[in-house]
Amino acid sequence: MHIVHTFGHLFGAILLIAGTSIGVGMLALPVATAAGGFLPSLIVYSVCWLFMLTTGLLILEACIWMPSEANLITLSAKLLGRWGKACCWVLYLFLFTCLMIAHISGGGSVVEQISNNTIPYSLGLIFYTLAFAPAVYLGTLWVDRLNIILMAGIAIAYLAFIYTSISHIQPSLLLRIDFPKAWLALPVVFTAFGYQSLIPTLMTYLNRNVKKMRLAIIFGTSIPFAIYLVWQFLILGIIPLEGSGGLAQALKQGENAVEPLGKLASSTSLHQVGQAFAFFALTTSFIGISIAYVDFLADGCKIQKKGIKKLGLCAIVFVLPMIISLINPQIFLESLSYAGGIGVALLLGAMPVLMVWSGRYFHGYSLMHQQIPGGKILLSFLLLFVVFELIITFIR
Repeated sequence: MHIVHTFGHLFGAILLIAGTSIGVGMLALPVATAAGGFLPSLIVYSVCWLFMLTTGLLILEACIWMPSEANLITLSAKLLGRWGKACCWVLYLFLFTCLMIAHISGGGSVVEQISNNTIPYSLGLIFYTLAFAPAVYLGTLWVDRLNIILMAGIAIAYLAFIYTSISHIQPSLLLRIDFPKAWLALPVVFTAFGYQSLIPTLMTYLNRNVKKMRLAIIFGTSIPFAIYLVWQFLILGIIPLEGSGGLAQALKQGENAVEPLGKLASSTSLHQVGQAFAFFALTTSFIGISIAYVDFLADGCKIQKKGIKKLGLCAIVFVLPMIISLINPQIFLESLSYAGGIGVALLLGAMPVLMVWSGRYFHGYSLMHQQIPGGKILLSFLLLFVVFELIITFIR
């Protein structure tokens, strides 16, 4: 029983990281990267995956130095001081508000599509939020169990989508190559690999077992990377870039990658399976991000996660994004671009590097817990990549 309990928690942590990554960003990836073409987009995916894997291990290293239950606010305050704490607050609130808006907006669209427009977008996003918010209120164990069910749904829908879509692929659509346009998709790709805010929560969940956390991060990020590659191959091989119902038009209209399938695919079953996959992928990320947001607010505001106080935290997490999504139904891709281009790049890219730099070389924390080699050279390279991504965000 002890072995089952131990590996069950590790397996759950891996799936939570994978599920948090496989979500709203995935639905936007083929739309955002279509102009660059298949091969260039794979290179962009690979670079972003390695970068986000590395910054996740850096947050793990910082968590080792801190006491139990410490979240990003505590990490930034201890390692970067008052200004670091203030920046963490601003960036976290900005990023997670954008992500919650994208998830709730995407959830409303998916419910509307699955119901064949019998449930309008406004009611769809309300139903979607109310359906999954209770699991977040009940805590990590409930989210873990629900996530396992949702990940099973992802696996089934994903395999079904591969089976139904493979015969619709047009190889000529995969030959497009435009590297400069592929790099313009970096802000959205960053979002698709965002999971690091979950690490402090999982450290507590795994009883601060560093070996298990490393495994959870490595395997948890590798799963979405592999899934993204096949997903990109299928969508870019089926849906053309130009023309009515193409991916370029979807980009202009702020649509996700599944919506063009209904306009172009001759197979009704292909569109239905795509809708099911979109629902499961979106929801796994939604609940993972939501519980990380609640934990962050509880840590930052020093509020106990019990009773009416926890209910208030959940209201903050869900209500404002719902209102914004209702006001602007086409905010899906725009909110993701802002989330990845600014929020993810600075909070989950630059800040982990700065925290570990400060912890290692100014605060004198032991290098025995060092999670990645390379020292200052690697950390400097990671910061330069963040600067490169920010430049793209502001010039695109």
